[in-house]
Amino acid sequence: MGGPVVLGIESSCDETGAGIVRDGKLLAHVVASSMDEHARFGGVVPEIASRAHLEAFRPVVRQALAQAGLRLAEIDAVAVTTGPGLSGALQVGLAGAKSLAYAAGVPLYGVHHLAGHVAADTLEHGPLPEPCMVLIVSGGHTSLLLVRDLVREPILHLGDTLDDAAGECFDKVARILSLPYPGGPAIDRAARDGDPASVSFPRPLTRPGDDPYAFSFSGLKTAAARWAERYRSRGEEPPVADGAAALQEAVADVLTRKAVQACRDHDVRTLIVVGGVAANSRVRALAEERCRDAGIELRVPPMTLCTDNGAMIAAVGDLLLRGGAEPAPLDVSIDPSAPLTYASLCPLPTVGAQAA
Repeated sequence: MGGPVVLGIESSCDETGAGIVRDGKLLAHVVASSMDEHARFGGVVPEIASRAHLEAFRPVVRQALAQAGLRLAEIDAVAVTTGPGLSGALQVGLAGAKSLAYAAGVPLYGVHHLAGHVAADTLEHGPLPEPCMVLIVSGGHTSLLLVRDLVREPILHLGDTLDDAAGECFDKVARILSLPYPGGPAIDRAARDGDPASVSFPRPLTRPGDDPYAFSFSGLKTAAARWAERYRSRGEEPPVADGAAALQEAVADVLTRKAVQACRDHDVRTLIVVGGVAANSRVRALAEERCRDAGIELRVPPMTLCTDNGAMIAAVGDLLLRGGAEPAPLDVSIDPSAPLTYASLCPLPTVGAQAA
């Protein structure tokens, strides 16, 4: 029969995800994305995202249950992202998850979105080594984390981005280069035909005396914008492939250099790279090269588990349930800007919100 079955719900941004996990094994993984609806705006529009979650929630859950060959009555717990993310989008997911947990008569677990990205790796490679170094790179987050027991011990932030995240930098520069949204995959595709050494873009916060674990990509974005403007001021279009390749190389260089150094400094032998930017071909290749040279094991989830999905939330719920964690109270709320301290995230409504 196996252990308890956990249904995970993710709705923090523009993907509506449902995943089902039992004993660390993935049984179902379904995602509906509203990305195409946001593309003409060059970024995610919160109201559109919320409406898309409302429309996709039931079909996605039904498909996940069918994929796993289960009925709702056979689910033992529901886990849901309660932050960080877009407020309206999170509310849709939480309301739906509460309804499912109530209907099935099972406990509900509130999960931190970024902890979900970390746990995604366990679905491919098994339990996390203790300790391990985690590099989270996505559209909204770039962080270096020292992780011991993901669901029992606090997560130590060694460094975070001071401004733009790596994925945000890709999105903004893609727009400058007239590439489509989302920018990360577009930059990756364009870079295949470019020369990464053609432009000397800066490597932010890598000089002696800089914070060894902090990130900053706003200046890199500005450097790319000025490079493109120099061509356009002469009535020329910039060589997009070369610019994309050089930008991608700069981002990958900074990310992997700092991550490997953090492993060395803290005597950690495993680096896990997660988040949407972990799907970038140059980030993956350079991480493999530098980890191999340093004698560090590299773990990266499959590309389908790098972007936002319900499977990663189910993976955290599975760990919480098997670890004996307390479920969320019935009045659990959301925290759109929640810092990552623990994998479990069960914020309660403020007094003012309750009164309203």
